[in-house]
Amino acid sequence: MKKLFTIDDIAVAFVSALGYGFGATISKLSGWPEPLCMAASFVLGLVVESIVSKIAFSKSIQKKPINRIITYVTIFLIFLIAQYISVSRLGVSMIDNVKEQLIYVVGFPILGFIVNLIIRWYRVQKIRKLYGDGNQGFVFDVKKEDIEGLNQQNRTIEGEYDANYSVKTKTGTYIGNKYKNTIYFLGVPYAKPPVGELRWKAPEPLPASDAVFEAKSFGPSAIQVELNGSILKNHRQSEDCLSLNVCIGAKKSNKKKPVLVLFHHGDFTYGGSADPLMYGSNFVNDHQDIVFVSFNYRLGIFGFIDFSEVPGGEACPDTLNLGLLDQVAALRWIRENIAAFGGDPDRITVLGFGSGATSILLLAASGQGKDLFQKAFVFNGSPMSVYDTPDGARTLAKNLLKETQTTSMAELMKLDTESLKDAAQKLWQNMCAPTCDGEWLPIDLYRAFQNGAASGIEFIIGIPGNETQVYRSVVGDRNYEDIISIGITNLRNSKDESISNDINAYIEAQKASSTELEAQSKLVEQFLMACVYRVAVKLSEGGNKVHLMYWDQKPLIEKLGSGTVDASAMLLGNTEAAEMYGSVMNKDLSEMLQNLLQKFIKEEPLQLYHNEIKGVDAFDWKSYPQTLIVTDEKLICDTIEDRLSGIMSLVDHVLE
Repeated sequence: MKKLFTIDDIAVAFVSALGYGFGATISKLSGWPEPLCMAASFVLGLVVESIVSKIAFSKSIQKKPINRIITYVTIFLIFLIAQYISVSRLGVSMIDNVKEQLIYVVGFPILGFIVNLIIRWYRVQKIRKLYGDGNQGFVFDVKKEDIEGLNQQNRTIEGEYDANYSVKTKTGTYIGNKYKNTIYFLGVPYAKPPVGELRWKAPEPLPASDAVFEAKSFGPSAIQVELNGSILKNHRQSEDCLSLNVCIGAKKSNKKKPVLVLFHHGDFTYGGSADPLMYGSNFVNDHQDIVFVSFNYRLGIFGFIDFSEVPGGEACPDTLNLGLLDQVAALRWIRENIAAFGGDPDRITVLGFGSGATSILLLAASGQGKDLFQKAFVFNGSPMSVYDTPDGARTLAKNLLKETQTTSMAELMKLDTESLKDAAQKLWQNMCAPTCDGEWLPIDLYRAFQNGAASGIEFIIGIPGNETQVYRSVVGDRNYEDIISIGITNLRNSKDESISNDINAYIEAQKASSTELEAQSKLVEQFLMACVYRVAVKLSEGGNKVHLMYWDQKPLIEKLGSGTVDASAMLLGNTEAAEMYGSVMNKDLSEMLQNLLQKFIKEEPLQLYHNEIKGVDAFDWKSYPQTLIVTDEKLICDTIEDRLSGIMSLVDHVLE
């Protein structure tokens, strides 16, 4: 919880009191009317407070304890000198002004603290009423009018338009919409629509255009599996899904701004940039000097499948990793056009969660990301969610033929979107992720990282501590049990019998205090955590600068879990989205994490000074193996090897 006040606040209050006091006293002695005396007091007090705050809270002062001590002593000496002058020359003591100012400094934070507690209590009760014990997973309370508003479509503009909200790019002029202190450009296409003859083909660049388009509504989400716990089941879907969204500060600036590009989560089968968790307007509203971009890419059978053994499949040679090719196309469009939005194409940071984070790791390992982004914040990205051979993708293609009663690529191309979507819904547990084919992607991603494949990119690697429950909340209990069972079976099928024995021993030990499913889930979760941790290890060995984050927050409702939802909401400041997903965001922690994200984007040291923290001591987040641990109420810099010691040997055994 937020510190009510700090010694810095009190020190500033001492000098501020002098400004208010001298302003009132001197104006009264000069015979000014009472209203002017009050105005003089107010103005001089604010000016003094602003000047002293900038000095006391500057990085040079906050960085070293000795500088802070010198500042406090100097402020106190200034007060003593001012008090002497005031008493000897004006006959007035400044002590009373200090008392009043300290009451203000202490009183208002306490009042705000109490109000925030009441608001938080109300929000918690509202969520508990909606979710109960969380047994049903995510059950979004979405209003009909919100869905209708979300599903509006952009149109071509003929005639006049508002030039204040327009941006001209190489592929057209787009007219955005103002929201708070931001301007949002939604549904901007970054490649030709992959429909008709372009279905299952690599994305093609858009031609240059002078046309004017509305950009006030999200483009359609990719065709996807509609799980009960996926909020985008209510959003319109289309094969024509290759669009992006840009959010910029409303304040105009001639200085090029760094760019943050978000890759959405969704297990490569669902999700999209229209998910409220992925909105960037709140972040940009508070950080006007950063440009935010999010985008959609093809999913499931439209983005990750192998038709090489299907008659006529040679006409679609890129289907194995089409979704990744879409991502590269989006990044290239951003690099070529983001300057028109005020962004700097040479300062691009990518941020991803789940499958979005994994995608970033893949682009980095493939070498595709070297010229397209310089920094990467990946939360819960794991090479273990990627296939090392095309076998799974080829099996999916065979199952698709069987489900749609087709025998060739030509017949598949003739099917309408709804038929393919229905087939995808039935096949979703067999859905394929990207595949390490040895050509576009290296077979062994860990070894590639260790050998410097991602050199030149700085990383933050985020590890969730309770992500399996989040996943259960999306897919439902029955699907979750099947997926956990498949995961355990895959681990047990290793050629090394000792691995199976280790797995059995781990599960038996966990069953002493939990059910069979809970024990298996714990193993899967620990295994995935260790796999993400291993990414940080190998990147570091490959020469990359790596910062490690461990998400150790307890969920508001245990069965909903805490991971991607809370992390994305906090990092982007999306309070309402967090509540839709059954959580109440700690705004103080969110402010600190956004501060760190901003520093990372702007290539500043990952340090929080005393004036930037809420309830914790100032710290310097050093590179791996030091870890930033995010708990319920504070941030801690420590190491986490001990939390994974029981599983790392198993991970190394499986992967080596």
